[in-house]
Amino acid sequence: MPDTSEILGRAPDWVLLAENPLLREQTQLRTVVWSLVGAVAFVTALASASAWYAAGRVLRPMEAIRDEFAQLSTHHLDRRVPLPRTDNEISRLGRTLNTTLDRLHAALEQQQRFVADASHELRTPLAALRIELELALTRPATTDWPRTVRDALGDTLRLQRLAADLLLLARLDAEARNHDPHFATREHVDLNDLVRDEVARRHPPPHVALTLHLGNAPAHEPVLVHGHRSLLARVLGNLLDNAERHATSTVTVRLTHRLDQHQAVLEVFDDGPGIPPQHRTRVFERFTRLDDARTKDSGGGAGLGLALAHHITTLHHGTLRITDSPHGAHLTACLPTAADSQAISG
Repeated sequence: MPDTSEILGRAPDWVLLAENPLLREQTQLRTVVWSLVGAVAFVTALASASAWYAAGRVLRPMEAIRDEFAQLSTHHLDRRVPLPRTDNEISRLGRTLNTTLDRLHAALEQQQRFVADASHELRTPLAALRIELELALTRPATTDWPRTVRDALGDTLRLQRLAADLLLLARLDAEARNHDPHFATREHVDLNDLVRDEVARRHPPPHVALTLHLGNAPAHEPVLVHGHRSLLARVLGNLLDNAERHATSTVTVRLTHRLDQHQAVLEVFDDGPGIPPQHRTRVFERFTRLDDARTKDSGGGAGLGLALAHHITTLHHGTLRITDSPHGAHLTACLPTAADSQAISG
């Protein structure tokens, strides 16, 4: 026990001691302080160990996500990061990463299919052109050179159209993703005027009669939409190309201004075989041709026309769909009129 007394006097036979309260309190205080220091040190060590263990448990899923993400490459985009069982910030981060990887994987697959299809479409007319020229050179004396040149010119024009379509698709994709400056400047386009001009300059096949109905949009009243005139003309041109290719005898264009819905509706009808319901979504995909046996000699395209028309209509905040029709195909493009289109784009 600590000594808290002090000597007050001493003699040969006795010693006088007196207890000092201050010394006793100092001794007790030192004891308490050292006890507290020990307790704090123990609690700190215990808390540090607990925090280290808890942090390890929390960060272990993060480390698993990091390891899996580090192994991803363009050749393994089908892999996904592991998700912890708990519903917390880390699991939500993992789900967000996996959703992003799903979109990236789909975009890469679409790009790969696009490149493969484009390569095939470019290779076919090039091969035909080469064969025609090689055959002509093997029999120069008997070759019908005017016909050979016309055929070669036709293949060249087909290549030119295909290259232009591919370039336009690339630009439209860039516009959809990053707002390509090439399409940044828009204007008010009078669909009434555009439709009449495009129909007037068409030269349909001899067996096809092309007619125009302006519906409730008189010729002197503009039907204004906000967009690019050349692209909107491309929509109508592609729809007419498709209709004339499959029509038996008649193609009809109708423009209607739906004032109550603030919409301009452009419709193209033909009296051909029509489009089966099960293919009405697929025809808007790139390089889709329902008749795979169709060739350039029968007027078939590369399967980009409707895909381009759909893409352009979407960029103008409109829709393009195939409507039920008792005879032939009926394609309907709906576009917001100028004030509404500007409000949507703004």
